[in-house]
Amino acid sequence: MAIVSVDPRDRTPIYAQLDRALRAAIATGRLTTGDQLPTVRQLAVELSINANTVARVYAELERAGILETRRGVGTFVNATPAQAHPPKQHERRLHAYVTRVLADAAEAGFTVDDLFEAIQSHRKGDA
Repeated sequence: MAIVSVDPRDRTPIYAQLDRALRAAIATGRLTTGDQLPTVRQLAVELSINANTVARVYAELERAGILETRRGVGTFVNATPAQAHPPKQHERRLHAYVTRVLADAAEAGFTVDDLFEAIQSHRKGDA
C-alpha cells in the first residue's frame, strides 16, 4: 500500500495532489523526520502515475527543504510537521479549499448557512 494516494477523478493536478499528500503525511506524523520514501519509480507504480510527476514533486519538496535526497541511498523526510506547511502556504491552501467547498456547495444547492449548521452539528457529534 502506498504511503499517500491521489485521485485521478479530482480536478486538482496529480502533482499538486501528491505534493499536498506528502506534506499532509508529514504534518500529521504518518511520515516523520528520517523516514525513507519509496523511490520515484516505486511510488509512480504504486500510484499508477507518471514517474516524471513523482520526480518533479520530490525535487520541489527537496528545494523547499522538506525532503533530502542522498545519492545512492534514497530520499528521506527532512522536515518537522510544522515545517511541512509554512503559515503563508497554509493560509493560501485553506483559502483555496474553502473556495472549492463553497463552489461545490452552491452547485449542490446548499447555502453558506447550511454549511455552517452542518459543520457545527458535525463538531457536536450530532451528524
